[in-house]
Amino acid sequence: QVQLVESGGGLVQAGGSLRLSCAASGRTFRTDTMGWFRQAPGKEREFVAAISWSSGSIYYADSVKGRFTISRDNAKNAVDLQMNSLTPEDTALYYCATTPPGESYYLANGNHYWGQGTQVTVSS
Repeated sequence: QVQLVESGGGLVQAGGSLRLSCAASGRTFRTDTMGWFRQAPGKEREFVAAISWSSGSIYYADSVKGRFTISRDNAKNAVDLQMNSLTPEDTALYYCATTPPGESYYLANGNHYWGQGTQVTVSS
């Protein structure tokens, strides 16, 4: 199994920034990509960003391109998500996820290991 522990999140005004962190432990050799999804009230969980451990390739949802930056720390098996220029539409529960090789990194109903989630609230 793989365990994911998230930190960061909180309340910020529109235009502000937050940084999320996620550390993985356990059988991390079974995973390739690691990243973030989010789920707003009344909406489906959606892909936000991911990074591949093996290739370093980075993927973003169109809605966050240019505002969010994902980075990794291989030694710590951790990823960070720097979120800038936040808007109220970014308000959601953010989930860290890691995905086995060959599985979709962006499908919310795909084969992922999940963290517990951390709340991000952006006030207008």
